[in-house]
Amino acid sequence: MSSTSGITSDAASSRHAESGLACMIGVFFSARTIVVLLAVRIFGADPRTGSALVLASDFVLLCAVWFYSLGPADYTFGSMLQGSTIRWVVIFLSFSCCSLAWSRTVSLPTSFAYWCGMAADTAIVILVLRTGPVNVVSHSLMKGFIWSTCCLALIAWIMPTQADLRLGDEQFFNTNQIGNLCAFAILLAQYLVRRKVGNWGPAIAFLSITLLRSLSKTTIVAFLVSEGYLMIQDRSVSRKTKLLLTAGMITIILVFWGLFEAYYDVYTTAGNQAETLTGRTAIWAYVLNAAIGQPWIGHGFDSMWKVVPPFGHDQFEARHAENEMLQQFYAYGIVGLVMLGGLYGSLYRDFRRLQRGSVRVILISTMIFFVVRGLAEAEPFDLLLPLWAIVLLSMLARSETVVEEGRAPSLSVGSDSTNLRQQARALQ
Repeated sequence: MSSTSGITSDAASSRHAESGLACMIGVFFSARTIVVLLAVRIFGADPRTGSALVLASDFVLLCAVWFYSLGPADYTFGSMLQGSTIRWVVIFLSFSCCSLAWSRTVSLPTSFAYWCGMAADTAIVILVLRTGPVNVVSHSLMKGFIWSTCCLALIAWIMPTQADLRLGDEQFFNTNQIGNLCAFAILLAQYLVRRKVGNWGPAIAFLSITLLRSLSKTTIVAFLVSEGYLMIQDRSVSRKTKLLLTAGMITIILVFWGLFEAYYDVYTTAGNQAETLTGRTAIWAYVLNAAIGQPWIGHGFDSMWKVVPPFGHDQFEARHAENEMLQQFYAYGIVGLVMLGGLYGSLYRDFRRLQRGSVRVILISTMIFFVVRGLAEAEPFDLLLPLWAIVLLSMLARSETVVEEGRAPSLSVGSDSTNLRQQARALQ
């Protein structure tokens, strides 16, 4: 019996370590957004120093996760690659790396470092998911991301507002980053609520108010669309609760109405090239024309920043195409559009395999948010729904499907809790 107790204790200790490591990863994925701002505004460092610190921390974390994942694991790489979504992630990473060979980037070593950072994020999540049950690891990572985002939201409230009344720092921690973090954290918290993992009501309320206060227009619109779908399709929430939530949202909007009017005045009279619809359409037109000129494999990874000419009277330098489809078309041509469709389409199929219910609805709602936001936003390197998050949500959906169908996932020999229980019974 003592041997059995020892095995059970070791299993519990292992699960605790996996949860702690995953939580730390979630904290890092959110907190790194503000590192450059702190490096420049607080310590007076160069922005490149802040970026280098983020990348270095990313690689250190990757080494730590890799070291921890050595030995037998719950999931083999082969079993993870059985999912088409993970294969599309690998294809995207491989092609984007190859595109550096023809990229028009200003600095090839710097661009390669950014690609390595994107690949490291994905590898970190893949490795940590191999170490334990997907639900335990993913829930812990989500918790870390939500807690860290709440801290960043608090910092955003404390910081001086921008000249156009929005939260954040225009250069290093802008309103779109704040809004995106808050919206994604809310969606993750809503998933945990559906799974009955903790009480996230206060965090959701605080992040929702911060999102609205950020005045990130595209993010707010995308979030409202995704929440509208969630409210209509989620039958686990009573009609009374839905009415109360709607009334609460309307009340918050009325409270901030004066701020909205003041921001609208600034937006229509002094908005910069990236903020106005006219400015964005000019960027879209240029990017589309340039992409058509090299339609098959595009201009390559990180081929826009400091490469395309500045836009407008304020000489705005576009870091991306302000539209996710155009960004992928410009960077990787038709291949990029195929990869984008393959990634999102495959992930959507993973969600659709789930039985009808609140979990499936919240996952689809999350995808809707990023698709709608992609109509007027993009990322210079990654997708709006980062590759690491695609891996996490895909594996989570596959795990949910396995549970619903009553089957055991494909595991490697030696480290899962089932094997430990079998060993314990044998010792008894």
